[in-house]
Amino acid sequence: MKKIKYISVFTAAVLMAGCLAGCGSGAAGAENSQDGNAAADASGNTSADTGNGEDDGKLQIVTTIFPVYDWVVNVLGENPADAEVTMLLDSGVDLHSYQPAAGDIMKISKCDLFIYVGGESDEWVDDALEEAVNEDMVVIDLLDVLGDDVRVEEVVEGMQADEHEHGDEDEHANDDHETDEDAHNDVDEKTDEDAHNDADEINDEDTHNNSDEINNSDEITDEDAHNDADDKNNGETYDDVRDDAGTDDQDEEYDEHVWLSLRNASVFADSIAGALGAADPDNAVTYAENAELYKEKLSALDAEYSAAVEKGTVKTLLFGDRFPFRYLVDDYGLSYYAAFAGCSAETEASFETISFLSKKVDELSLHTVMTIEGSDHRIAETIVQNTKSKDQQIVTMDSMQSTTSKDVSNGATYLSVMEKNLEALKEAVLFAAGA
Repeated sequence: MKKIKYISVFTAAVLMAGCLAGCGSGAAGAENSQDGNAAADASGNTSADTGNGEDDGKLQIVTTIFPVYDWVVNVLGENPADAEVTMLLDSGVDLHSYQPAAGDIMKISKCDLFIYVGGESDEWVDDALEEAVNEDMVVIDLLDVLGDDVRVEEVVEGMQADEHEHGDEDEHANDDHETDEDAHNDVDEKTDEDAHNDADEINDEDTHNNSDEINNSDEITDEDAHNDADDKNNGETYDDVRDDAGTDDQDEEYDEHVWLSLRNASVFADSIAGALGAADPDNAVTYAENAELYKEKLSALDAEYSAAVEKGTVKTLLFGDRFPFRYLVDDYGLSYYAAFAGCSAETEASFETISFLSKKVDELSLHTVMTIEGSDHRIAETIVQNTKSKDQQIVTMDSMQSTTSKDVSNGATYLSVMEKNLEALKEAVLFAAGA
């Protein structure tokens, strides 16, 4: 591996403290929005980025996902170094399926600062960094920055695990699983006794390894389902497992959706400011001040989230979809149920999953069934149709996994998306069915 500088949260804190200690009047932070794969100049204008590696001496910053891109833009403020900021995932491709093109690798190899999420979806990064020609490159791995606060992706009660997680014994599971449409029809046609008989007939080897927990839904409360959430890491940190390559612990998958916490975003803003200061010492004070201004906005929105949850009567969210919001619900003490984990590749819910979630909606008197952006909502609609009242609202929260450069050009920012998510969350927590 080339000699590349990695910025840790401790290093960033030291750099930030040094910069702020020397702050004078300061420069105002600007919440600019540039087009993905575009170069930002000091006036906020943009120009097309061909990815040909011709940087004209400008500070080159490459990010993978939209939230990081937007954080960088905010910490740059008026962009005193005339830095060029690139967002690699700018066409709506999901982080979990992205593979870099040759031009992307070249862009990374020559950049001054590279910021990525880390985790399984970014396994390609190590190979890309091997191609680096800039030995002074500064690199930020978001999971590394969070360290002990990284969560292990969990499978909660009623959640349908990915088929590949079952191993060889589930290689024929597709033959035993019903489509959403089949599940919908079956739920309408079968009595509870029929459903119970069906469950008894399914071979244990073709169901989830934790099926005993899933099927005992009547014996487990919401609190029971999540009271061990903070213990899922079994005492091990992200750094422990990363440094212990080759052991069974590598089978654990860490939740990569760290950007969906405003509190995490504040930590990352400090790391970005520290990294920019290291790459461009002449403007380090400005970056530190801009980060502080941006963190004030994050903190204000965080307070609004806390107030909404405190005022709300509903403390459980139910997603008829994947669930990438683990960090968000943990921030505010909310529980959740979902069809699939956040990184799941599943798109069709089984009869058991639909039945369980529908019953949970009734049991908890939920007014909403949640989804994430880009889904066709079929699973959520099927859940609603199999509740007693069949009148729940379907509410969408945006996980920012499909944000495009066009969205950015149209004014999308990290804060604007999180503000919309707050409104969606309010719909879920401030009302109960029948209220």
